[in-house]
Amino acid sequence: MVLIKWHPGYMSAPHTYVTDRLCFVISGTWWVNSGETFEPEATVPVPAGSFVRRVAHTPHYDGVKKDGKEPAIIGIFGEAPIEFKLTDPSKPPVRAV
Repeated sequence: MVLIKWHPGYMSAPHTYVTDRLCFVISGTWWVNSGETFEPEATVPVPAGSFVRRVAHTPHYDGVKKDGKEPAIIGIFGEAPIEFKLTDPSKPPVRAV
């Protein structure tokens, strides 16, 4: 398991994993979407106590919108290997929004 803390105004770039990821929101609101095109305005809120399954090889991105009131803390479970792959490696893996 890995704990991730996303601060308001930051999101991951679209990426994939080779195995499924099971994610739960410990605190705050996590904003998520699937797809290769980075569109922060198209993300949907996932409040504390919620669960998200990230399916292997499916591009996705997430974080906390700029106007978020607090960071989001996410617990992520998954089977190794991770093999994190950006859909566009020419762009940064974390983006200010």
